[in-house]
Amino acid sequence: MARMHTRRRGKSSSTRPPQGKAPDWCSRSADETEDLIVQFAREGLRPALIGIRLRDQYGIPATRLITNKTVYQILKERELLPNLPEDLTNLIKRAVNLRRHLEENRKDVSSKRGLQLIESKIHRLSKYYRGNKVLPKTWKYDWRNAAILIR
Repeated sequence: MARMHTRRRGKSSSTRPPQGKAPDWCSRSADETEDLIVQFAREGLRPALIGIRLRDQYGIPATRLITNKTVYQILKERELLPNLPEDLTNLIKRAVNLRRHLEENRKDVSSKRGLQLIESKIHRLSKYYRGNKVLPKTWKYDWRNAAILIR
């Protein structure tokens, strides 16, 4: 598959080998793992950071192997998901930071192009989420209110 804004191909990456069950060295139960996920979500961590913290500090390689649910599914059951999806939030943060940079450096033409590409990704992703009913039909990205959205 080609990259979004260029005609080049992407680099292939390694994939985790398929596993049917949790490894023997992982001693956490499903309830303990879910409690950790809920605790981290209440602290304000995003789902990706929750997975990283579980892997690095608690030795849980994949929550799906232990609980048969993903971090996202657990947070959805407990109604702890953030208002905006994580990938959309990250793109909006990048656009806000780039706009702030462009206010100080008005002649940075390559950054203007980068902002156009980021905002087109935001529009494309928001259209996808509106179609899948993750966002309301009336939700619309506005760069003037973007800094308020990500707080």
